[in-house]
Parts: sequence; structure tokens; C-alpha cells
Amino acid sequence: MSTFAVTGATGKLGHLVIDSLIARDVPADSVVAAVRNPDKAQDLAARGIQVREADYSDPQSLRAAFAGVSKLLLISGSEVGQRLPQHRNAIEAAVAAGVGFIAYTSILNADTTTMILAEEHKATEELIRASGLPYALLRNGWYLENYTEHLAPVLEHGALLGASGDGRVAAAARADYAKAAAAVLTADSHRDSVFELAGDQPFTMAELTAEVSVHADRPVEYRDLPVAQYAEALVAAGLPEGYANVLADSSLGIARGELANDSGDLRRLIGGPTASLAEAVAASFKG
Repeated sequence: MSTFAVTGATGKLGHLVIDSLIARDVPADSVVAAVRNPDKAQDLAARGIQVREADYSDPQSLRAAFAGVSKLLLISGSEVGQRLPQHRNAIEAAVAAGVGFIAYTSILNADTTTMILAEEHKATEELIRASGLPYALLRNGWYLENYTEHLAPVLEHGALLGASGDGRVAAAARADYAKAAAAVLTADSHRDSVFELAGDQPFTMAELTAEVSVHADRPVEYRDLPVAQYAEALVAAGLPEGYANVLADSSLGIARGELANDSGDLRRLIGGPTASLAEAVAASFKG
């Protein structure tokens, strides 16, 4: 029987992937939650899931965490600028531990996008291909939650700022990406595959704010700014300058169409339509 490991398992996506594996009848004791801090994974351990310490910056912990693992989901690290060496440690540990298959959460259109955020993803994909491990590249688009979980300041000011123009973003719910990852891990037909994972209904920022306005019962507008000005606004809101520049560049990537894709891969993997913008916004107002 296969053993499945999920890195970053205490994160929101990791938790949902584990839920999706269990929903696919994977026994709990065949799932390894690879986490930086096992104390934060007590809820997973209580479900019978194996919890193992795995720090992306500690190769020895990674090799131990991946021992006996058949299939590994490498969820990309959250430290922009530090992810490539961390991912390299994880990939090398997977090879050393004899992992049979690795799936990686990359970024939509990774091979063509010019977004700054994609650079570490592209480099990680290259490391995976060079490793000799059978792989699947899960090129996730934007999460709907990138917007719905951060509506408080938008509602406070009655405006969403950005540099996306009339560009469309094919965002999907985090749960949809998790279901897709579980589908790939539990199948035996996805060796050396690339999936462009995107929502079924791309939308503009103006369409997003129009939907928010309906539920907020007051007008919310989208204000399009030059990318440098948008980065300055993010810094003024308290974000570090480097991160603000990455986010502003990503917003500009939407304007260029780099976060849209009509491959249908996500819909096929989850076996039905992806969650819509309207559903996500409505759910965010229900608490």
C-alpha cells in the first residue's frame, strides 16, 4: 500500500489535501503530515495521521520525514526569496529517501509567465525534472481566498486597489486545488505530467468589486493604478517593500493575462465545475 506525504501539512492547503486524501479512502495511517512544528499538528495526529518533523532548511529532518514514502506532495514554501534552496533540500531528500513520485505546487503558466513570483517556481520545476524522480507539476492559479480573506480593508475604504486593468484572473478555491492534488497523488497515470490549474470563470477586478458590492450592500469600486504607485500603496499599508513589489508585479501579470488559462485541467481532475467567484464572495460574508 502506498504511503503519501504532504509537506506544509499544518497550512491551509496542506490540511485540505489531507482531507481530500482521506475522502478518497486513503487510510489515515498511510498519510504522513510533514510539518515544521509537530506541536501544531496535534489535530492531525488525533486522526491517526503520521506526523513527522520536516523543516525545509534541515535536510536531515527531510530525509527522515520522507523515509518509506511512496508519493510526496511538495507544497511550495512561503518564504519568497528563500524557496529555491529550501525546495532543493526537499527534492534531494526525496531522492535520498527513495520516494517514488513527487508532485509540486507550482504557478499557473510557469513556463511562459514573466511574473517575478514565478522565478523560484520555474527553477524548482527544473530541479524536479533533473532529479530523475517521476513527477507531476501542479501549476496552481490564484486562490479565490487571496481576495475573499482580505476584504476588510476593501470594505473599510470602499475600494480595491490594483494594477490589473481589465485583465482576467482564473482564480479557484483552495479546496479545489487540494482535491486536484489528491486526485493526482492517488492515480497511477500522471507520471511526468504538467497541469495548468485554473478556475472555470475568469473575472476582472471590476467584476470582483461588483460582486462584493452586492453582498456588502454598499458600493465598492476597483481603482486601477500604475504598478509603481500600487507598490507604494502596499508599502504604505505596512507591507515590506520587496514583498509589495512582488504583489504589484503579480497584479500587473493579471493585466498581461498571465493568471488566466482555459486548459480545463482543474475541472477534469476534481470531476466537476470549480467554485465560482459568486460562491466564494457569498461564503465570505456568511462568516
